[in-house]
Amino acid sequence: MADTHHKDDYFMRRALEQAELAAAAGEVPVGAVVVSKGAPDDPGRVVAAAHNRRETDTNPAAHAEFLAILAAARTLGRWRLSDCTVYVTLEPCVMCAGLMHQARIARCVFAARDPKAGALGSLYQINEDTRLNHTFEVSGGVGEQQSANLLSSFFAELRARG
Repeated sequence: MADTHHKDDYFMRRALEQAELAAAAGEVPVGAVVVSKGAPDDPGRVVAAAHNRRETDTNPAAHAEFLAILAAARTLGRWRLSDCTVYVTLEPCVMCAGLMHQARIARCVFAARDPKAGALGSLYQINEDTRLNHTFEVSGGVGEQQSANLLSSFFAELRARG
């Protein structure tokens, strides 16, 4: 799994599985996994996985990537996640991009762009704002069609139910 494209596809599939769990629970289908890696040739391992839980937890901060980052910090026993990549099925919002900055992640890979709230390229570029004390790499569009289809289907069903 040394090839970055192959590795990104693999871990994004894990995030998409989380998004499907969210949809099944009546949540907006967004999923995330946090991958920690050691050596440069190490593909990494999933240390946390989560999906949206805002409705379930009645918590406005219960976004998939937010929950996954908190779980990763608990699992690894540290807040600084500088060896971690966050894979998420929708471009993070300002809150989640801010948490990625605070956690000092190395990279974020997202599937679908969010033109209304995306903070890693669509509306803002939190990840590359040099006024902040940490910047991180971003790759978008990995698994984009699958994520977009899941989101479209979810909202179409929601509208149909009235």
